Amino acid sequence: MTKKNLPPEDSELFRQTIGKVNAVKNDKVLLTLGNKSKPYPKLQPLNMEEHLIEATEFDNEKLGIEDSLSFLAQGLQHNILKKLRKGQFGLDAEIDLHGLNSNEAKRQLLHFLHDCVQDGCRCVHIVHGKGYRSADNHPVLKNNLNLWLRQHKDIQAFCSAPPKDGGTGAVFVLLRRSEKYDG
Repeated sequence: MTKKNLPPEDSELFRQTIGKVNAVKNDKVLLTLGNKSKPYPKLQPLNMEEHLIEATEFDNEKLGIEDSLSFLAQGLQHNILKKLRKGQFGLDAEIDLHGLNSNEAKRQLLHFLHDCVQDGCRCVHIVHGKGYRSADNHPVLKNNLNLWLRQHKDIQAFCSAPPKDGGTGAVFVLLRRSEKYDG
């Protein structure tokens, strides 16, 4: 490469623009650990029970093995329940609770419903079983589910599923839309 000859005034202008220059003695860069990223705040555990309203507002009569479940929130049209029974909403998610004890079933149900609302699910399928092994033909999970779903703030309607989807051992549930999906 050939060296360019610059006029002295251009060379002087260059030196003024750049300022004082120090010679590089070492061309190795040391890694400094001082630029750590800031930590994320610890997430608080969700209180799933806050989605339930007081149980005293509902009549909780005991259901038998073959009894159907049905619920429609106040202010909704009966046509919605008919469409739900026919499966016209399309299922977005499913959970199988039968075989679980009441505490575990409630915990899994509340987490499932919370996740479904957050993900924008509209209609879900919950299998609770018919309760053939329950004492006195009073299925425990079915009765508990009937109460829990009525108490849940995000439930708009539910009904027993058609026979091909579990019959009286499962329910279709219509959830309210999450605020983040309302346009």
